[in-house]
Amino acid sequence: MRTSFVSEVDKQAKKIARVATYAKRLIGRRVSDEVVQEDIKLWPFKVVAGSGDKPKIVVKYKDEKKDFSAEEISSMNLMKMKGAAQTFLGSTVENAVITVPAYFNDSQRQSTKDAAKIVGLEVLRMINEPTSAAIAYALDKRASTDGKMNVLVFDLGGGTFDVSLLTIDEGGIIEVKATGGDTHLGGEDFDNRMVNHFVREFKRKHKEDLSGNRKALARLRVHCERAKRIISTAILTTIDIDCLFNGVDFSAKFTRAKFEEVNMDLFKKCIKTVKTCLKDANMDKKSIDEVVLVGGSTRIPKNILETDGKSDLSKLCGQ
Repeated sequence: MRTSFVSEVDKQAKKIARVATYAKRLIGRRVSDEVVQEDIKLWPFKVVAGSGDKPKIVVKYKDEKKDFSAEEISSMNLMKMKGAAQTFLGSTVENAVITVPAYFNDSQRQSTKDAAKIVGLEVLRMINEPTSAAIAYALDKRASTDGKMNVLVFDLGGGTFDVSLLTIDEGGIIEVKATGGDTHLGGEDFDNRMVNHFVREFKRKHKEDLSGNRKALARLRVHCERAKRIISTAILTTIDIDCLFNGVDFSAKFTRAKFEEVNMDLFKKCIKTVKTCLKDANMDKKSIDEVVLVGGSTRIPKNILETDGKSDLSKLCGQ
């Protein structure tokens, strides 16, 4: 284990924090996996194959290039949370309950446990993320007047997507009726679509292809992420990057409508997952009492679910 990596996590947090988001998409996977191969084309760092085709993320660490597994990178987040818990409690924390995306397979769950072991945590139980959100929600909400409440948890984060339908009774007992999701759908995919869009725009305007230049792609991604946040409250923004590639400056306008256009297939995936979940639970939209939004990507300004009068569902993505 890379104990030196763990012991100096606070010093390196700002440098490696961005990598932690990507680690969740690599954990428990192989470099040769098709989804991994597609992802690494646009990532601002290199991914190499380790023992058993295990992904290794190459980063600059202590002024040297080092490669770390997804488990080691993920352990950084766990170390910070462990430290915060110990400070709050005033005692040593050795055990933990860890949440994971509902559709994580056995390999991904085991790799998450391995990440916990790096920082000295014994995993007592793993809970699906939407179930965890429902538990937190139930602590603050009483059941409806008929003794129970149907809750849809819509969890769209940086790298994964989960939907769960749960019933909370008047005693706070939660029953999971149906779960759906995609371990490879999240904010990063929306960013990827924006990056690809501007790569095409740059090529159209300047006859230059920057798709193979990691440094240029990394700079472009940062601006895309910023633009995505801006259009959550505005309808138009502009991307301006000096000397993006081969000394060429790049400037382009980007509208909310264009964002929704380039990501429409991802919105449709979300719609399909929600509808499948409703069907599996033998429920319709009208039977849902509350919608719980989890994850930063739920701020994306798009009505991804058209409904007949169910305002909470029709505003599923923050609009």
